[in-house]
Amino acid sequence: MNEIQSCFERYEKKYLLTREQYLAVKSGMAAYMKPDGHPRYTICNVYYDTENYDLIRASLEKPVYKEKLRVRSYGVPQRGGKVFIELKKKYDGVVYKRRVTMETLGAIKYLRGLQPGDGSQISREIDWFMRFYRPVPKVFIAYDREAYQARDGGELRLTFDTGLRARSNDLDLRCGDHGAPLLADDRILMEIKIPGSTPLWLTRLLSLNGIFPVSFSKYGTYYKEFVLGGKNAVVKKEVVLSA
Repeated sequence: MNEIQSCFERYEKKYLLTREQYLAVKSGMAAYMKPDGHPRYTICNVYYDTENYDLIRASLEKPVYKEKLRVRSYGVPQRGGKVFIELKKKYDGVVYKRRVTMETLGAIKYLRGLQPGDGSQISREIDWFMRFYRPVPKVFIAYDREAYQARDGGELRLTFDTGLRARSNDLDLRCGDHGAPLLADDRILMEIKIPGSTPLWLTRLLSLNGIFPVSFSKYGTYYKEFVLGGKNAVVKKEVVLSA
């Protein structure tokens, strides 16, 4: 959030916390972590997939390599606002994320094949992905994030996500951040993002509070609950879009 990055390479571990575990982690990490430059914000995403959900179905089989494409904004983009087109890959436990920044309407036109990319290496990778999979927008997912960074200037980051919500209609980031709930209100998704091993103090803190990593995908949860499970993710809300 402080500086726009186009490439990431790191390990990401996820944990589902109770309210009590969340408070225990917040207390135990206070000496090591501080609020990020933008400590609280809402993340909005539109995930792209094939018509038959081939990408998420393959991902849920836990292959050594998997990839996904999404468009992300921090908050609901306003007129002329910027969004990120992100190609996220995971190989042997390491997450690689590459993204380009575009104005919202430009991103929509680009992903519809109505205008070219910026000619960068990342844009060419996205072009290849689009030609190979021919993906379309499939789901909107948003959540409210609380973010922390290491006090010592290291690359460790901890985030806490609440209010996970999704919709299968109005697949445009400008349509607002409303959606049907993905998680119970008493659950908090914590993510540890780090380039290497988890520091000893954090390992001890998690063990002390009975917190263990889980395999959790926001898009995967939507697919299992709403596509396979038959729940309704059409959320009606009057939306007025500006050019």
